[in-house]
Amino acid sequence: MTRRRPAPIVWLAVAAAVCSRPGLWPTAVRQTGRLARRGWWRRPPFLPLPGADYLRFRMETQYGDELHRPKPIDVIDYLTWCRQIERLGITPA
Repeated sequence: MTRRRPAPIVWLAVAAAVCSRPGLWPTAVRQTGRLARRGWWRRPPFLPLPGADYLRFRMETQYGDELHRPKPIDVIDYLTWCRQIERLGITPA
């Protein structure tokens, strides 16, 4: 089976959804840092993206298909949950 990452257009839709919710910006930045591959700045594409294994795991557990593309509203719901958990003093993963 050929492995594929979500297309850049999917991430643009996710970014647009997050950009339209300024209250989630700090949470999005924190989660980006928490989920980024170690040493992301040393390897192309030089972006703080989660590792492919992590993304496959998340897509499998969220949608039942490791090749599913994330829906922007689901990312917004996740960030909203992270913000609520942070307010309780718990660090989300």
